Amino acid sequence: MSGLGARLGILGGSGLYRMPALSGARSVEIDTPFGSPSDALMVGRLEGLDVAFLARHGRGHRLLPTEINYRANIYAMKSLGVEWLIAASAVGSLDQQIHPLDVVIPDQFIDRTRHRQDTFFGDGMVAHVSLADPFCGELAENLARAAGEAGARVHRGGTYLCMEGPQFSTRAESELYRGWGAKVIGMTNLQEARLAREAELCFATLALVTDYDCWKTDEEPVSVDAVIERLQRNAAVAEKALAGLARSLVDAERGCACGHALDSAIITAPAAIPPATRERLALLVERVLQ
Repeated sequence: MSGLGARLGILGGSGLYRMPALSGARSVEIDTPFGSPSDALMVGRLEGLDVAFLARHGRGHRLLPTEINYRANIYAMKSLGVEWLIAASAVGSLDQQIHPLDVVIPDQFIDRTRHRQDTFFGDGMVAHVSLADPFCGELAENLARAAGEAGARVHRGGTYLCMEGPQFSTRAESELYRGWGAKVIGMTNLQEARLAREAELCFATLALVTDYDCWKTDEEPVSVDAVIERLQRNAAVAEKALAGLARSLVDAERGCACGHALDSAIITAPAAIPPATRERLALLVERVLQ
């Protein structure tokens, strides 16, 4: 591996705290203008591709979904040169046809969070990126293919409802979300998608289904024990899917619009941007402002 760069970033969620298949892995501490990431990043090679892995809740699972420093996590990935970002996450199913141990590659979001920082902008610089399609279609397609080849039962598409947590849903909420047409429910990926778009990264989610939330009355309501037990059973499939994705990206170049998300997004006149703000966001905005 050359230097400490990485083209593919992986955010590991509940039960996915490390990537044993990373060869030559090194721990990298990164300071960002937004504070410290959830933990040190592990940078190594996977199937010939330079990869950065970060446990979003920290090793030992120390951070609530609301306590995660999403801005620092995404900024750290960007600073390493990441172009493609995968969020691997435990989710609950809101659909009878999506079973525990299935894999979902969502294509839409509903935001039910309330207390989180989810933009890099402000402090004198205003930008409005498009989130009509919050996931990168090309990356999601590659991820779905890799998950299928790894032996997973894959559902391509569907809406991920991101709730605040840390408590699980009430039955009334779960039924409401089903009525909205949401397919899976989780607590983390919405902020990651928003910030990845502002950072001009391609983003996709590997949603690992562990339960039926609490709407299915002939099943036990979701519990931490059930989530971890099923994630452990699905870990090998997840690792094979991520390895297959890495292999498919070794010689790839981005052909989507994600890398130009800021081209028409910054509305503040360059001369009006405070120097300190421009300096803090230089990694993200200098390409556009030059």
